[in-house]
Amino acid sequence: MAHSSDARAGLFYGIGAYTLWGLLPLYLHLLTAVPPAQVLANRILWSLLLLLAIVAATRRLRPLVAAARGRVLAMLVASAALIGINWFVYIWSVTNAHLVEASLGYFINPLLNVALGMLLLGERLNRLQVAAVGVAALGVAIFAAGGGGALWVSLVLALSFGFYGLIRKVAAIDALGGLTMETLILAPFALVVLVQANQGGTAAFGHDRTLDLLLVLAGPVTAAPLLLFAAGARRLRYTTVGLLQFIAPTLQFLLAVLVYREPVRATQLATFALIWLGCGLYAWSSIRAARALPA
Repeated sequence: MAHSSDARAGLFYGIGAYTLWGLLPLYLHLLTAVPPAQVLANRILWSLLLLLAIVAATRRLRPLVAAARGRVLAMLVASAALIGINWFVYIWSVTNAHLVEASLGYFINPLLNVALGMLLLGERLNRLQVAAVGVAALGVAIFAAGGGGALWVSLVLALSFGFYGLIRKVAAIDALGGLTMETLILAPFALVVLVQANQGGTAAFGHDRTLDLLLVLAGPVTAAPLLLFAAGARRLRYTTVGLLQFIAPTLQFLLAVLVYREPVRATQLATFALIWLGCGLYAWSSIRAARALPA
């Protein structure tokens, strides 16, 4: 009974995390007047303040410092660079009407994770997983051959988050500690961006109370889904987490087409059809694998 309750809570946390990520463009569109670099800088610094407060409240500072050393620290520097790139490109894509391409990148990501697991971690793929990756690769090839659009957005988002996840999978540090260290590593760069903007007279913060509040909210907007995800991942099977990944890009695509009226070309539709087919094969493979496990 306790296990069932724990799983239900994990499912709630997981759905909550990916729903918040899927609805993130609604928040970012309120910041279109702010340069993406400043949005990212505020996102880093306000997130850091919130995370440090959580670390202090939960008395996790000493274990965090003990874990973030040597090889782990070097890995966190790499993962910080990757998540910084990922956040910047995503913010840019939303504010420059490329949300369709961004959603494509996050549809590719779960399938890329499968491929990276095979190539770099020695994990074996079953036939359905091989077919899923192959179909997705065909979709990307069609998109590239068709020209137009911003394929680089999709690829940068998929590759940066894919390798970010790979590093975080093998780094010996928990989710909260890892995210706190990553934002701490990125904080000096964020400060440089804001100081230069202030000196150049282009700083967005400090001129409008509503805009200031929106920028301060970047902290909880960033941290909340990550903390929900960490709580859910501890309670759910990995296969279930893999299936939940498709919630966010589905919501992003629907927002792009239905709310922001971004154009969708024939090559993009063909690509999405193949990506969704690949995702369907991956989902079916995950369900079969879960059913095969002993209860």
